[in-house]
Amino acid sequence: MKRFNYGFFHLVLFLISLLLLGSGICMDPFSYDQSLKSECLMEPPQTTANTGGEGVKELKINENGGIRNVVEGVDLREGNIYITSAWVKLRNESQRKVGMTFSEKNGRNVFGGEVMAKRGCWSLLKGGITADFSGPIDIFFESDGLAGLEISVQNVRMQRFHKTQWRLQQDQVIEKIRKNKVRFQMSFKNKSALEGSVISIEQIKPSFLLGCAMNYRILESDSYREWFVSRFRLTSFTNEMKWYATEAVRGQENYKIADSMMQLAEENAILVKGHTVLWDDKYWQPNWVKTITDPEDLKNVTLNRMNSVMKRYKGRLIGWDVMNENVHFNYFENMLGGNASAIVYSLASKLDPDIPLFLNEFNTVEYDKDRVVSPVNVVKKMQEIVSFPGNNNIKGGIGAQGHFAPVQPNLAYMRYALDTLGSLSFPVWLTEVDMFKCPDQVKYMEDILREAYSHPAVKAIILYGGPEVSGFDKLTLADKDFKNTQAGDLIDKLLQEWKQEPVEIPIQHHEHNDEEGGRIIGFSPEISLLHGHYRVTVTNPSMKNLSTRFSVEVTKESGHLQEVQLVIDA
Repeated sequence: MKRFNYGFFHLVLFLISLLLLGSGICMDPFSYDQSLKSECLMEPPQTTANTGGEGVKELKINENGGIRNVVEGVDLREGNIYITSAWVKLRNESQRKVGMTFSEKNGRNVFGGEVMAKRGCWSLLKGGITADFSGPIDIFFESDGLAGLEISVQNVRMQRFHKTQWRLQQDQVIEKIRKNKVRFQMSFKNKSALEGSVISIEQIKPSFLLGCAMNYRILESDSYREWFVSRFRLTSFTNEMKWYATEAVRGQENYKIADSMMQLAEENAILVKGHTVLWDDKYWQPNWVKTITDPEDLKNVTLNRMNSVMKRYKGRLIGWDVMNENVHFNYFENMLGGNASAIVYSLASKLDPDIPLFLNEFNTVEYDKDRVVSPVNVVKKMQEIVSFPGNNNIKGGIGAQGHFAPVQPNLAYMRYALDTLGSLSFPVWLTEVDMFKCPDQVKYMEDILREAYSHPAVKAIILYGGPEVSGFDKLTLADKDFKNTQAGDLIDKLLQEWKQEPVEIPIQHHEHNDEEGGRIIGFSPEISLLHGHYRVTVTNPSMKNLSTRFSVEVTKESGHLQEVQLVIDA
């Protein structure tokens, strides 16, 4: 995927240098808040406790309008992850993006994050850096505004995490957001049926899905099909639903390959996210579309395309990428007007109102130098779409493609990006995750996937990979003989880890009769289960005729115990 390298914003007003002191450890890594407060406050919160992260420094810059000198001097330590936050407001502009950049002494700059700041109230700016060196840094607060822009900054805070602490924090969040404590209450006709009974719990479908893209080669290889079906319950098609694939010649539609792949998915209970209705990059239009110069003609063929593909697969998809990469590109806006994307999403919501309609972009979570698709800009684009007249009830979604470079991922930036994308409360998916081959590809991929899985805004992940026969040459998961590569071993490990293992638990006797029916009540111990759909079977080894099966869904209960009541007719 093409990358864009843009110049740094004009630096204004404040230069802050922070030094991490001491060699303690992060006492409470779980204290990090992965939500992003989108409201603008009249006064920034005052933090009095050191709640997580070694070397936390609370700094306050008085808002007297002048350029500030260095507040404190500092060092980073290679391999550590640093999360930074600050409260910012504008003094002489109504609204501007304010960001932070980490500057090394050798002149290298690393973009840390940004926020859309406003005049007269305080916005929370989050960001961070994964240190690939040891040494001093400066933090610049910057803006895309004029040189005379005035910014106030308060409560600058930095948290340092060792990698083991970062992983601990991830595991604690996973326990909170992906699992729930469950207790089963069962009523039996008599005491003998209760005594010795056990509950067998088997997950049928996890709520969080780690999926994988597929392409037309799956129709040509039985081994590819068997490999895929045995692992994944979520997919998207790489090219086969795209306009240039289904209507290469104007007026001659051909859905044969897409239909066959859809049938394969449905026969094997694999959910499909549609990719893509339209693409905002002129390069990827059907060749005949590129020759259209009349806006009215383009509007008509665009409407035909939307009606054709969306009606064909209505009720069969879990979501749609509607206008692909419409922050990077603007082909339809240039041809049909500035509101083209918003109008397309409006039409799409009428054609299929029951599924999320995604804005799907690259470089938003994986590449901090592409400022065109910074998380703030992606959020801004989605806000423009849903604020368009008539679009307020659209089921939106954010797709972050995730084509990572073959280097240590900046997990601090990735977390800031996911925090920002999640601020709209739409589901966030990583939709095309891969990485060029490199010696540490497996290690880096595990870091990326665990960071996504441990973020509350992320609802699903789709890999852009497959066996060698599929042609995915970046993330190859199996060789020509369908034996796992090391990357394939990683994915199998995570699929197993993120699916609840079958478990059997005893039913505890409870000396209590149901007041209405005189039934005997039994309880299971509390158990922590991953969210999803389960088959629950109650049996008693001493009673051959006692085997009762139930379907149960474990859901997020906001930290509360989920009580499941079962009636056993024995």
